[in-house]
Amino acid sequence: MVKKTSTVHRCAECGYETAKWVGRCPECQAWGTLEERGSAKPAIARVAAGAPSAPARPIAEVDVEAARAKATGVPELDRVLGGGLVPGAVALLAGEPGVGKSTLLLEVAYQWAVTAGRSLYVTGEESAGQVRLRAERTGNVHGEMFLAAESDLSAILGHVDAVKPGVLIVDSVQTMASPQVEGSPGGVTQVRAVTAGLVALAKERGLPVLLVGHVTKDGSVAGPRVLEHLVDVVLQFEGDKHSTLRMVRGIKNRFGAADEIGCFELTEEGIVGVPDPSGLFLSRTAEPVPGTAVTVTVEGKRPLLGEVQALVSSSGMPQPRRAVSGLDSARVAMVLAVMEKRGRMKLGDKDVYVATVGGMKITEPAIDLALVLALTSSLHDVALSPRLVAVGEVGLAGEIRRVPNVGRRLAEAARLGFTHALVPPDSGKLPDGIRVLEVPDVASALNAANHAK
Repeated sequence: MVKKTSTVHRCAECGYETAKWVGRCPECQAWGTLEERGSAKPAIARVAAGAPSAPARPIAEVDVEAARAKATGVPELDRVLGGGLVPGAVALLAGEPGVGKSTLLLEVAYQWAVTAGRSLYVTGEESAGQVRLRAERTGNVHGEMFLAAESDLSAILGHVDAVKPGVLIVDSVQTMASPQVEGSPGGVTQVRAVTAGLVALAKERGLPVLLVGHVTKDGSVAGPRVLEHLVDVVLQFEGDKHSTLRMVRGIKNRFGAADEIGCFELTEEGIVGVPDPSGLFLSRTAEPVPGTAVTVTVEGKRPLLGEVQALVSSSGMPQPRRAVSGLDSARVAMVLAVMEKRGRMKLGDKDVYVATVGGMKITEPAIDLALVLALTSSLHDVALSPRLVAVGEVGLAGEIRRVPNVGRRLAEAARLGFTHALVPPDSGKLPDGIRVLEVPDVASALNAANHAK
């Protein structure tokens, strides 16, 4: 009698298994990712105790010096990484094509060679000659920088054995392939296998590894979802192609804060860190313009001033248009509903356009109050004071809620010359040098903004 083999369907994104095929993975909610496998995993067998590789020790006796972060020589990147690269850490830098990922990592390879020792840059996207030309254009050529054009994982391991670098950069993980695994480069199986191999290399030799990753149309990291779980750090490289400003945003970081950002300026001569970027997100106008309001957002430990611009106009269409850039569209829709219901403003028949200045992306609720002021200013065609900042979250009842780090936000605003601020009640100790008005609700905020000079 032949024993019947049971089949299993496994998700290519997260590894979830089910006996029957379904169109959408119940675990990660991805569509069309379940693939049929030969048989289900056997039951877990009893495992005998084996000899440990090293004896367990009290945590106080574990040496931490070998795990200290080492600076890359690029201060803005070190800020996001939590001080630098930890030995054995694997960091994934993802971003859209042409945003400047390769330029940034070429700068890292150069600075590492100058300050720390050898660096190895492996490219699968370009030829070695193309990378050399870009390095000459940006001034990133050094005798301790090693360059290899490879797309085979085993060849990369051979280069590491020969060069013995202090940092390894792979550009990009989607172009590499492992000879032990079937599939084309960039496929789910190959990306998972290559990343797992590089992670094993990093942990075994204490070698920090930087990987370049592609992104999908919605801006998330391309490849299987397990890719983000394998690496230690995930960084998102953002920037408008029509602007020179670039931002590196931490998504995941096992060695530091996961919400820090680093600011850069991409020019023809290379990429340069911007240690004080607040002024980049404010427009420069001779006279105040209706529909603009300034707020202060906090990214990690860094307060940044940002400007919200709104345009409210009569609509000739049955369905008024709503367009949002740089903000959460759902949050903007909620604020518009609160203004109609609690502020008694008629916005249902108006076209509404909302955007931030300088390509800045703001997701925290602290921008709500500035958004209300900008929309009201545009609706009534009355400009706000150019020296006014607004910080606060708007609730569904029209109340202004507290937000964290108000003192730090206002200190940054005062440093840049702002004299008035609207904040929620009970915001804690506030700095000197700026006149603060506490507003409990939307109506009070609008009245205070009209009287701010």
